[in-house]
Amino acid sequence: MSFFKTLDDVDVRGKAVIVRVDLNSPVDPETKKIQDNERLRAHAETLRELSDKGAKVIVLAHQGRKGQPDFLPLKQHAELLSKHVGKPVKYVPDILGAEAEEAIKSLKPGEILLLENVRFLDEETVKASPEEHAKGELISKLSKYADLFVQDAFSVAHRPHASIVGFAAVLPTVAGRVMERELKALTEILEERDRVILFMGGNKPKDCISVIDSILNRGRPEIKLLLSAGILGQLFLMAEGYDLGEPSLNYIRKKKFEEFLPKIKELKERLGERLHRPIDVACELDGNRFEISVKMLPAPSEIMDIGGETANKYSELILSASREDAIIVKGPAGAYEKEIFRRGTYMIYRALARSKAFTLIGGGDSSTAIRLVGLSPEDFSYVSLAGGALIHYLSGEKLPGVEILKRT
Repeated sequence: MSFFKTLDDVDVRGKAVIVRVDLNSPVDPETKKIQDNERLRAHAETLRELSDKGAKVIVLAHQGRKGQPDFLPLKQHAELLSKHVGKPVKYVPDILGAEAEEAIKSLKPGEILLLENVRFLDEETVKASPEEHAKGELISKLSKYADLFVQDAFSVAHRPHASIVGFAAVLPTVAGRVMERELKALTEILEERDRVILFMGGNKPKDCISVIDSILNRGRPEIKLLLSAGILGQLFLMAEGYDLGEPSLNYIRKKKFEEFLPKIKELKERLGERLHRPIDVACELDGNRFEISVKMLPAPSEIMDIGGETANKYSELILSASREDAIIVKGPAGAYEKEIFRRGTYMIYRALARSKAFTLIGGGDSSTAIRLVGLSPEDFSYVSLAGGALIHYLSGEKLPGVEILKRT
C-alpha cells in the first residue's frame, strides 16, 4: 500500500483543500428527491476529518448525466451531507463564476463548501490526461485557490474526467479515507491472499466474465470456487445444453447475452469442478414463488432467483471457507427487489456475514440488497461503494483516478 499518500501524510490546518467525492445518488423519479445512501455517509467521514483538522474544504461532485432524469443540482446533497458530517455544508449553485469565487475566498478554517454539479460543465466529461485537463477552465481556475487535492472518489476513478484526474497535474494529491479503504480491501484480496471464492450473480454477466477471466489469467489468487447465480448462472446452464424456457431466453436474446456463450464454455472448461451452477431455480407462477429443479427445465416463466437447494449448497460452501480464503461477491442471487425473489440473496448474504473468510461485497446496489435482507455493511469485511470502478480494478485495468495517486 506504499504507492500512495493519505490524509495521514499531510498537515491540512489552515490549508484550502479540494476534495473530489462521489455523491451520485438514487433519485425518486416522481418527486426528484435524492435518497440517502452509504456513499453520502462514507464521504462525510473524510469531510468531517478535514474540517476537524482545520482545513478549508472545497467539495466537488456530480449527480447523474446530462439529458438523464437524475441530472440534478447538488442542493439536496449539501443538506444530507450536513446531517452526516454533523456540521453545516454550505452550497453554492455555481462552479467557476463570481458566486463560487467569493464563497471560496471567504471560507474559514473548518468550513465546508459544496460547489455545483461538475457535470454542468461540458469540459468535465471529456476524456483526457491530467496535463490536458490542467489547461482547462475548471482546473486552472479552481487550483489557484487550493493547496492540496484529495482524491476520495474511487467509484468514478475509472473515468479520466477533469475533476478526477486534472488537479493532480498541478497540486499535491493524496487519497481520502474512502479511496484508502477501497484500495486496502482490494490489495488484501489481490496481493495478499492465495485463494479466492467468487460469488457472481446479478444481471451484468459481462462484468462477471471479465473478473473471472482476469483472475484466472493472473494466476494468483487462485480461484478456489466459482458460485454462479443470476444471468451468469443461467448462461452456464445454457452452456450445458439446458433449455431455460422461452421467457428467460427472450430476455437473454433481447439483452444480446447469447454472444457470451463461447466465452462461458471456455470458462467452464478452465474451471472444471471449481465451477458451481444452480441446481434449481425460482420463477413466478400464479403470483407465487415456484421452484423447479434444473432437470425439470424449461421453466414456465422467467427465472428470477436461485432455488432453495442451490442457496443451501452455496451457503454451505461459503461457511466452509477458512480465514485464509477471501470471498468476492458481485451482484445478488436474484431479483431481490421483489420479496418473493429475495430468498436466494437472503441466504447467501446471511452465510457471508457468518463466514470466517475475508468478505468483499461489490457492485453498485449491494448496500440496498444488504439492508433489504436485514444486514448492515458492518457484517462484512468490506462493502465497496463502487460498481464499474471495482469491476475495472478486479479485471486488471488501470484506473486513471488511482494512477494519479502514484505521482506524489
